[in-house]
Amino acid sequence: MLEERLSVLMVEDTPSLAAMYQAFLQDEPLDLTVVSSGQLALEHIRRASPDILLLDLNLPDMPGMNILQWLHEEQRNITTIVMTAHGSVDVAVDAMRFGAHDFISKPVEAERLKVTLHNTMQFRHLNQLVNQYRHEMERERFQGFIGESLPMQKVYRLIENAAPSTATVFITGESGTGKEVCAEAIHQLSGRAEGPFIALNCAAIPRDLMESELFGHIKGAFTGALQDRDGAVSRAHGGTLFMDEICEMDLELQSKLLRFLQTGFIQPVGSSHHVKVDVRIVCATNRDPLVEVEQGRFREDLYYRLHVIPVHLPPLRERGADVISIATALVRQASREEGKEFVGLSEATKDRLQAYHWPGNVRQLQNVIRNAVVLHQGEWIEVDMLPAPLDRSLTQPREGQGAAAPVVPQPILPLAVIERQAIERTIAHCDGNISRAAALLEVSPSTIYRKLQSWGSDHG
Repeated sequence: MLEERLSVLMVEDTPSLAAMYQAFLQDEPLDLTVVSSGQLALEHIRRASPDILLLDLNLPDMPGMNILQWLHEEQRNITTIVMTAHGSVDVAVDAMRFGAHDFISKPVEAERLKVTLHNTMQFRHLNQLVNQYRHEMERERFQGFIGESLPMQKVYRLIENAAPSTATVFITGESGTGKEVCAEAIHQLSGRAEGPFIALNCAAIPRDLMESELFGHIKGAFTGALQDRDGAVSRAHGGTLFMDEICEMDLELQSKLLRFLQTGFIQPVGSSHHVKVDVRIVCATNRDPLVEVEQGRFREDLYYRLHVIPVHLPPLRERGADVISIATALVRQASREEGKEFVGLSEATKDRLQAYHWPGNVRQLQNVIRNAVVLHQGEWIEVDMLPAPLDRSLTQPREGQGAAAPVVPQPILPLAVIERQAIERTIAHCDGNISRAAALLEVSPSTIYRKLQSWGSDHG
């Protein structure tokens, strides 16, 4: 039994039947309205569109099929059940063509009417869940990220759930996976979005200056301190401080950072005063933080203080077709910035990019695309425009390696045929469940739906 009470409009011109159907449904979880003509039905729909329409096709003032056609043209989100005593296959086909959900013959028995309405309510509920799933699971872009692979959809949901919290977020992932993009997304979706976002790379600052960069200093605190200076923590007051490569921080400074996290007070270098600061910490590393703890390079108590909400960013090689989406967007961006005419990638280039393992992840992909755009002209990025190591076939033996094993001749099929066979076999394996098939293929369900639509009615 569904908790939501749906509104139902019944169009029935025979008073005795209308009264009987009302009696059948009096205990059902719905709000029922009955009208006796097509004109009254249209007026009611315009005024208060129902969730479900029980429509008699044989009305005194107009054919019920006219109402169904109008709903179809207006794209009203009303689930319609057609009722008629003049049922035939042709009428049913016409009704379904204009969007009818079900078709029942009059006079309708009580149990048949209840079952039909219950199934329709379940249908609407499932449709709502599907729409919600598509909204949450099929995003191609999200807060600076590009990609619709399942690993990234999980990241998007985790960011959305973590952002409103005040808890510390610990981002892990290989270099170039977008850890700062992730931190900015958390900031933008949080209640601190109007405050500052300050990024501090702990690996890029000399150790003897790191405390000053983090907590600030007063004039004369050390040689060269010619005036008071706020540190990153103070500048991030009311907002978010992103500490990248946190595992590069030396142990002494780690203890001072832990003290700040516990008390909320900082002490600028050279000062005897403590300053209260309100800041949310998001940190990141390309190392395994637990290994750093085990090796004694990272304080265990600081690790557990920071590692409240972990977010792991997958490497590009685990993101499937995302590499093509990202590369295409980068081509267009670089073309605009460089005044070039490139619009995308050739099919051979897509294959080459997809086959590469991307040790430098998105940052490396950015460099590859920028190089190709700057040094070449054209409309499509071709394989011979790619810089090393993508300028040669990725299956050729490298210098110093032995010869490749003999190749056994195989029938050559077009890539589109191989793709279709893979998708159809996976759908069949999943008994027609598109979501499960998409998960196995590591693509978005929307990708499969688009493929099925492009193949048209010959899809079997």
